[in-house]
Amino acid sequence: MRATFPATARLHSPTEYAQALKGRRIARGALFVVTSPRSPNSEQAPQARLGLIIPKRYANKAVTRNAIKRVIRESFRHTRAQLMPTDYVFRLHSKIPPSSLTQLKLLVRQEADTLLSKACRS
Repeated sequence: MRATFPATARLHSPTEYAQALKGRRIARGALFVVTSPRSPNSEQAPQARLGLIIPKRYANKAVTRNAIKRVIRESFRHTRAQLMPTDYVFRLHSKIPPSSLTQLKLLVRQEADTLLSKACRS
């Protein structure tokens, strides 16, 4: 499988997000919680899909929110082939620490890679 991120690898509707958020928590880090539904989505798509919830109250600036989303998508794109074919929702659960955008991207990438590796093992 090529390491791309097509539209079929994303969650789109609120019902898809709600179903994934009702599931179990796979991993938790300093900034993010990763949840997944209890059953694989093999009836919908035979691949892992990603959803992102980055609220304004934890990341005030649009530049910050967009950078976080971009970095998580990139990390997911590289590990998508190893993941179970189910939905994964990354939810930001704490305020972003004051830092430069470069430092923030490094922090988010390290945490996203760690959380996705935990998701691969579970």
